[in-house]
Amino acid sequence: MVRKAAPAGHLDDDVDAVTRAVLTASRVLVAVCARSLAEVEDRVTPAQFRMLVVLSSRGATKLVALAELLGVAPSTAMRMVDRLIAAGLADRQTNPDNRRETLLRLTDEGRRTVEDVTARRHEEIASIVERLAPEQRTALIEALTHFNEADGAPPAPLLDEATGLHVLGWGDATTTA
Repeated sequence: MVRKAAPAGHLDDDVDAVTRAVLTASRVLVAVCARSLAEVEDRVTPAQFRMLVVLSSRGATKLVALAELLGVAPSTAMRMVDRLIAAGLADRQTNPDNRRETLLRLTDEGRRTVEDVTARRHEEIASIVERLAPEQRTALIEALTHFNEADGAPPAPLLDEATGLHVLGWGDATTTA
């Protein structure tokens, strides 16, 4: 939907200005994400990395549940899983509670990949945030908190005690990474 320009001083001016600022910030964040994946892009696409992140945060997961969490068809999820298995980043195991079910999980290499990419994102975002004055940081926290709440997004968890990193998320609170 394309919005018409509002008369000067109109409330829509604020909406348009905020929309432009958020779009600009989203381009910055997409670029950070792309750079963080650069070292593994020969093995992992952004969509596959998202799957790795979900597996990292959820642990062993059934294919149907994984597809649902990612918002893709099970056949699409299966093709992604097959590629991750071929790359040595994920594997299948029989569910010990139900031998007819197969669970998908990360390998150690898959876990290291998620940790490395997340660490690079964290470092680059921290570098940007460090350039802000303390009051700008506070204002950014408040603005982004309200923005996320308006979308219904749950707050990201604090530090991952195992890695010491803030995790980046998709989906609900149980699928953050």
